[in-house]
Amino acid sequence: MAGAQSGQDWRRIGPTRALAGWAAAAWPLAQAALAPAPRRAGGTWAVGLDLLPNDAAGAVGGVALPWGDLGLSPVALHRAQLSAVYPGYPRADPGEAAQVNRYRLMRDAAHLDGVIAAGPDNRRRVQEPHAWILGVALTDSAASPLVVWQGSAAVMQAALRTALAGHPATRWGEVDVTEAYVAARRRVFDTCARIDLPVRRGEATLLHRLCLHGVAPWGVAQDATGPGRVIAYFRPQLASVEDWLA
Repeated sequence: MAGAQSGQDWRRIGPTRALAGWAAAAWPLAQAALAPAPRRAGGTWAVGLDLLPNDAAGAVGGVALPWGDLGLSPVALHRAQLSAVYPGYPRADPGEAAQVNRYRLMRDAAHLDGVIAAGPDNRRRVQEPHAWILGVALTDSAASPLVVWQGSAAVMQAALRTALAGHPATRWGEVDVTEAYVAARRRVFDTCARIDLPVRRGEATLLHRLCLHGVAPWGVAQDATGPGRVIAYFRPQLASVEDWLA
C-alpha cells in the first residue's frame, strides 16, 4: 500500500496514481449529484447519502476502485455517500437547538456510523452494522478534515457489549443503547487523543467500524476558494450486530 500511515483504529492511504484516477473519474459525477442535494448546517454541509453512481464493485465512470491500493478484499458496495463540507462549516440551521451546533463546533459532531437516533426522544440503536468505513478524497482541500479519537474503538466496543449482553443477540438491533453510547463517548473525549486526518485527491482513509469520528470546523485561515471538501464514503454492511461487535 503506497504511502500508508496508520494508528489505532485508522489508516491513511496514498497518495497513489490509481486513487487519483478514480477520484478524477468520480468528481464530475459527484458535482452533478451534489448540485441539487439539500444542505444542512446553515448551507455548509451536504450529507449526500447514496449519491455517487458507482457500481457494486466500486467502479465509477469506467474506472475501477483500486482495491489493491486500499488493502481490502472486494465486497459488494452501495452507492457512495458524498460528504461535502463548505466554507464556514458549521453554521446553525434556522430553528436548530443551540446545543446541536455547539456539539458540531466543540466536539466535531463525533459519532459512530450505524448507531441511529430515531423517534421523538432520539433514542439510539445499532441499525446499520458496517464492516468498515472507507473515505476517498475527491478534492484537494485539507479544510474541515476527518477527526478520529485514537483507541476509541475498544472503548465503544466494551460499552456496547455490556449494554447488549442481557439481550438475545438476534435482537440486538432493537435494544436502546443511548445511555451506554453517550457515557462511552464521554469517556473517549476524556481519555483518547483527538487526531485530524486531512486527505487530498489521491488519498483515502480507512476506519475501524467502532472508531468514534467526526468533522472539524472549517478554520478561518483555510482556503475558501475551491469547491469545498468532498469525500466519497463506503460502508458495506455486515449480516448482524453480533458480527459488528466481534
